[in-house]
Amino acid sequence: MDKEPRISISVTVNGALVEAEAPARESLADFLRHRVGLTGTHVGCEQGICGACTVRFDGRIARSCLTLAAQAHGHSIETIEGVTDSGEIADLQEAFLRHNAAQCGFCTPGMLITAAEFLNSGETARRESIRQFLSGNYCRCTGYHAIVDAIAEIAGKKADA
Repeated sequence: MDKEPRISISVTVNGALVEAEAPARESLADFLRHRVGLTGTHVGCEQGICGACTVRFDGRIARSCLTLAAQAHGHSIETIEGVTDSGEIADLQEAFLRHNAAQCGFCTPGMLITAAEFLNSGETARRESIRQFLSGNYCRCTGYHAIVDAIAEIAGKKADA
C-alpha cells in the first residue's frame, strides 16, 4: 500500500509564517486544525454548504473544507483566532453575546468571519441583505434572528460613526 504523497507548504496564517509538510489531499481545514493547532475553524459538512469552516484566504472568505492545504502555499490565511486576537471583531463578538446569537457555538466562528466581511462589503445593512449574505452559513440553534440582530446592531453603529 502506497503512502499518500506529502508536500511542503509555506503559508502565512494570522500574520505568522507556517512551514509544514502535509498529505497532498489534506484540506486546509484539517491542516489548520491538526498541523497548526488552530481549532476555531470547525469542520461540519465537508461539502462547503454549512460555512463552519469559513476562513479568509487572501482577504476573502473561503470554505477551508473545500480548499486543499497545498492551494494555500504562498498565500495568506486568517482564522477566527487571528481576527479575534487583532480585535477586529470584538464589537461583533460582544453583540453576539448581547443578542444570544452564539448558542451552541459550532457555527459561530464562520458566522463571525462572514459577518465581518459583510460589514466591510459596503452593502446596505438591511435585515434582508444580512440574511442573504449569511445564506452560506448554517445554524441549527438560533433561527438566525439573534445573529441578524447582532450584525444589524454593529452595522448601525458603524453607519452612525
